[in-house]
Amino acid sequence: MKSLSLSMRKPFLSVIILLASMLSKSTVQAQNPQWNAAEIKLNLEKLNVLGSVLYFAAHPDDENTRLIAWLAQEKKYRTGYLSLTRGDGGQNLIGTEQGIELGLIRTQELLAARKIDKGEQFFSSAYDFGFSKTPEETFAFWDKQRVLAEAVWLIRKFRPDVIITRFPPDARGGHGHHQASAMLAHEAFKAAADPKQFPEQLQYVQPWQAKRLLWNTFNFGGQDNTSEDQLKVDIGNYNALIGASYGEIAARSRSSHKSQGFGSAAQRGSSIEYFEYVDGTPAKASPLEGIDTSWKRVANSGTVQSLIAKVNQNYQMDKPESALPDLIQLYKALDQINDVYWKNEKKKEVEKLILACAGIWFESIAKNPEYAVGDKINVDNAIIARRPDVIVQLAKLNGKEIHKNLVNNLLLKDAIAVSSTNSTQPYWLNEPHAKGKFNVSDFNLTGYPENPNNPKVRFELLINGTAIAFDQNIQYKYTDPVRGEIYNPIVVLPQLTAKSSSPLALTQNAQSVKVNLLFQKNGQDPAQSFNVKTIGAKGWEISPASFDLQFASGVSNLSKEITISPLDATVSSIDTLLFQVNQKDRLKEIKTIAYNHIPEIVYFPDVAIKMSNINLSNEVKKVAYIHGAGDLIPESLSAIGIKVDVLTSEQLLKSDLSGYDAVILGVRIFNVNKDIAQIQNRLLDYVNNGGTVVEQYNVSNGLVSKNFGPYAFSLGRSRVTDELADVHFDEKDPVFNYPNKITKADFDNWVQERGLYFAENIDKRYRTPIAIQDPGEPLHKGSLLITDYGKGKFVYTSLSFFRQLPAGIPGAYRLFVNLLSKSK
Repeated sequence: MKSLSLSMRKPFLSVIILLASMLSKSTVQAQNPQWNAAEIKLNLEKLNVLGSVLYFAAHPDDENTRLIAWLAQEKKYRTGYLSLTRGDGGQNLIGTEQGIELGLIRTQELLAARKIDKGEQFFSSAYDFGFSKTPEETFAFWDKQRVLAEAVWLIRKFRPDVIITRFPPDARGGHGHHQASAMLAHEAFKAAADPKQFPEQLQYVQPWQAKRLLWNTFNFGGQDNTSEDQLKVDIGNYNALIGASYGEIAARSRSSHKSQGFGSAAQRGSSIEYFEYVDGTPAKASPLEGIDTSWKRVANSGTVQSLIAKVNQNYQMDKPESALPDLIQLYKALDQINDVYWKNEKKKEVEKLILACAGIWFESIAKNPEYAVGDKINVDNAIIARRPDVIVQLAKLNGKEIHKNLVNNLLLKDAIAVSSTNSTQPYWLNEPHAKGKFNVSDFNLTGYPENPNNPKVRFELLINGTAIAFDQNIQYKYTDPVRGEIYNPIVVLPQLTAKSSSPLALTQNAQSVKVNLLFQKNGQDPAQSFNVKTIGAKGWEISPASFDLQFASGVSNLSKEITISPLDATVSSIDTLLFQVNQKDRLKEIKTIAYNHIPEIVYFPDVAIKMSNINLSNEVKKVAYIHGAGDLIPESLSAIGIKVDVLTSEQLLKSDLSGYDAVILGVRIFNVNKDIAQIQNRLLDYVNNGGTVVEQYNVSNGLVSKNFGPYAFSLGRSRVTDELADVHFDEKDPVFNYPNKITKADFDNWVQERGLYFAENIDKRYRTPIAIQDPGEPLHKGSLLITDYGKGKFVYTSLSFFRQLPAGIPGAYRLFVNLLSKSK
């Protein structure tokens, strides 16, 4: 499902994620756990374990979910995964979202995975700018020192006994991001222990020396880096309390990465993980060998140890509330130990256990799904205690005195109003991001997967006379007649938002273009006025460049048309038009991403109109398009006046294609469309009779069919990641001469990459008129294949048009139109 505007969005099931607070002074939680008796038992046992492991890699999906599940649930260590990026630069198998939108999706997929394997999730500010071949290239885009500082900060806060990398720091790691992640892990392993490194952090955290750094070696992707002389651990255990092996848990966790098509089959039985020593103290038998993970590592913990032993010994599966007196006594005893880190971590664990054993459930539900900054959020709160012989009093809600005792298994309700002081924009998107990093000015936000300060209600309880406070995220709830009770995060909007009629203003041959802006006033103020000013329009005339909006009482929408014209009609140029509100904030748009497998995502990108003046000759009037994994080619071609009919497989197979100038296949269609063999036969008949077919790139793995064209070729994994790499092309080839004369200038301003998954073993009947290369690599001719077939033309291209056209790149439009056109 594609991104939707807020007015169109439909509620989807919110995956409720239990986020462990990273602030050492906090004893509150984001959500109350709903554990069954077996889960309570597992977490009671965890109280006795004081070990921690940080897994360290570059992207969502890099992590070893089986190992994380085993560390967290078998060994019961506090286990975290630091993904340096949010996966923004990858490809999307479930929709058209790219860039930051894809990163938002993959953030939620990672949180869904962690909910299953019980790890914790962290991120740095590094931005996934796409495939990188070397760590040097990666560090040229990432702010290495900033990312290193963030890794050190997280190590000092998380205090892992052991750090484990997924990749090595050399070519065996493949992707440059992978290699860079291993390099940063090693540097951070040392720097976190050195008080001279990032000393500004020491007012909040202390230096921390992990015991060892290991590389979790692997045997996949054609590489076997494992060795029998490495540290080996069998993690194929079956956990009876969970009712699953760690291979089964890992499959469910990894299958959360749906945008990457990583649905996984469960593995059962013995499973060996291998580890290579990198730094610190070597180990022979287990990753945490030689580390005391018992309470003996904490001074003055005798009382705590005896209470934990008692509560575990006396726990009754059918009567979990009987553990409450000992848990409350343990909660108080934890205040007497001197280790602040483990005191706070174990107090949070005990708080969750107290809630679970008492059967306490609570929620905070807003009256509406969205509000504006400055609005009062009216919240209905409900709480219930569902185990006998438990005395619970709701003392306060957000400081409001309540002092009501809960009657066993009876719901208590109370309403309060909460101020909405900030928008719910994901914090890493508050400021414009650079090519290789998000700009997060508040360093204290480092690591959080989501906003830690979204609207909450604090429940202050007295449980058997002991005061414990919890924070509950405010949500919106409704009942769907098919799917049942649905929870969504509430949204706090900017006071003024807008949506443009088109994100692309393509001025062809210097003709001006008109764009309509629909403004929306958000919030409870009956009437408001705003000044809107255009910014960032060098080389363009914008009319009007500034205007005032006056919303009368009861009016929430106004529209304004602007005219965009290039100042120099002879030059192909590209720029981005932005808007400023009241000489202060950038004008924002509301965008919603909705899929069933993750919570609904609402964020506020800048209202940005990509302005592109294209000197374009175009005789293509009507094309057919069939979706692959998802791209924005249809919308992009519509912006230059081409009529695009998006056909299903069935429609294409039954349609008379003779009325189309060309047929375009979406990216990865040979990976995702089970009917592609029939479709290809139909299209080759169409080409033979005089039609033009343009196939976009496919991935070499997981192909439904390998018959890509009328003549043979295969797919490799070669790509050119330097988007500005020199393009060598045969200037005499017809595709570069009609209807547009293509020059080197047409390859300027491309974004992210030139192309990917190039063709190999190419039949000589194809023309390969383009050769490109990354620095230090040989020229590759597999990015563009063209052949005459019968009366028509067949094109296969691995050039990344799916990125270039939505970005408004003039030369990409000119070349793509040439590919669609009949040669002369």
